[in-house]
Amino acid sequence: MKKIIITLSLVSFLSSNVTAIAQDVASSKDNNPIFDYSERYLNNTDSIPDYEAKAEKLIITGTIYQSDGKTPAKDVILYIFQPDENGNYNLKRDANRKRYVYHRAWIKTDADGKYTFYTFMPGKLIRSKELKQIRRIIKEPGKDAYDMAPFFFNDDPLIPDLTLACRAEAVKSMLRINEKDGVYTSTKDIKLSKSTTTEL
Repeated sequence: MKKIIITLSLVSFLSSNVTAIAQDVASSKDNNPIFDYSERYLNNTDSIPDYEAKAEKLIITGTIYQSDGKTPAKDVILYIFQPDENGNYNLKRDANRKRYVYHRAWIKTDADGKYTFYTFMPGKLIRSKELKQIRRIIKEPGKDAYDMAPFFFNDDPLIPDLTLACRAEAVKSMLRINEKDGVYTSTKDIKLSKSTTTEL
C-alpha cells in the first residue's frame, strides 16, 4: 500500500497536476506566475529570495538546447518556485493582492542557452509521500507557457520505494547533487522539442 501511495503521488506530479497551493497561484493563463516578472529585467542568472540566509545553499546550472540537442536555445524563460526548508510554500500578496509563492525566480537565456539558479534545498512536510521537488514553468519564444516536470533529487529517501516505471520518469528531471565547501551544486541540461521538453 505504501508503494502504491508513493507511486500515485509521483504520477500526479509527472502528469503536470499541481498541489492545491500551486493551483491557487497558477490556475489560469492570465494568472500564470511565469509572467509576474513584469518590468523586471531578466538575464540567465537569478537568485531565490533569502538565498544568502539559507544553510543548505544550492546552485543549479545547465544549458537549454533546441530539439537537436546541440544548438543553444535563446530567449527561453524558465521559472521556478519551491517550498522552504520545512516543506511549506511561503505565500505573499503583491500590490494587486494577487497571491504568489515567495521562493521563486526567473531566468531568460542568452544566445548560449545557459542558465543558473541560486537557491536552497527545499524540504517536504513530515510524513509526506511526495518527493522533494522544485516546480518549473517554461516559456519558449512564440509558444504558450507550460508546466514541466519538477526538479527531483537523487538523494530523496523515497526514490527506492518507487516502481521502476515511476523511477524512470523521475530520473528524466532528477538533479544529481554534489557538495563542496558546504554548497550543493547540480548541472541539468534541457532539450526542447516541437511538442515536449526533455532533460539530458
